Amino acid sequence: MDLRIFTEPQQGASYDTLLTVAKATEDLGFDAFFRSDHYLRMGDGDGLPGPTDAWITLAGLARETKRIRLGTLMTAGTFRLPGVLAIQVAQVDQMSGGRVELGLGAGWFEEEHKAYGIPFPKEKFGRLEEQLAIVTGLWKTEVGETFDFHGTYYDLTGSPALPKPAQARIPVLIGGHGATRTPRLTAKYADEFNMPFASVEDSKAQFGRVRTAVETAGRKGDEVTLSNALVVCVGKDDQEVARRAAAIGREADELKTNGLAGTPAEVVDKIGRYAEVGSRRMYLQILDLSDLDHLELISAQVQSQLS
Repeated sequence: MDLRIFTEPQQGASYDTLLTVAKATEDLGFDAFFRSDHYLRMGDGDGLPGPTDAWITLAGLARETKRIRLGTLMTAGTFRLPGVLAIQVAQVDQMSGGRVELGLGAGWFEEEHKAYGIPFPKEKFGRLEEQLAIVTGLWKTEVGETFDFHGTYYDLTGSPALPKPAQARIPVLIGGHGATRTPRLTAKYADEFNMPFASVEDSKAQFGRVRTAVETAGRKGDEVTLSNALVVCVGKDDQEVARRAAAIGREADELKTNGLAGTPAEVVDKIGRYAEVGSRRMYLQILDLSDLDHLELISAQVQSQLS
């Protein structure tokens, strides 16, 4: 089971804070540092010092880390034109020496679009499908050849399809709870399927749909990595769990039900239940980015039992 650190900087984090967490992620032996792609905080709090852009952040981290994978859960398709996104991600992959992964979603948070003047189209899933076709198509086009795409939402003619990523294939992540279209898109374009903030039972059902879609598309059922994303809150004892839960405005019991919370032994046990239904990678949503002791505890007493 790979453990990856997943951050939500829109809730309030500077680049320097993210750099500190990314370096701790690397030093403590975690597999990857991922971040959300949002421009407006959610829920309580002031969101200070303000949003950071996902791909600008990852470009900086690409030059200041050496080992960890870097990526998004999920880049919002509404924020970027697909041709521009393909250039951005390929460049960051070059800057990192081939350590980038692209999680791409349709975009859903209408308020942030209103706040920053970003169009929020009604038909987002159809756009996402075309974006996936364009981004992956541009990367696959041989040097010296051109790429054309004529869809409902996007039209590309004679694109030189440059630059190329450092990796022969940048891993593409698709995620969500949709029962039909999401598994179909996963089967067609993805290297990984991520089930966000879901129970073991719901994950099992969705993983089954994804495997069926992958096999129907002519791929092997295990060709797509299955993963989960869950909020994490680990403590040496119940008092420390309660303290960390309070620091992020949550209740310990609620987190134990809906996330990965409790003592290291409790968290290892729950991760094991996700593994039993097929999950091979866990994105640990870290909401208190100032608590590096939390990461150290997870590394020493959770990750060590899973590796």
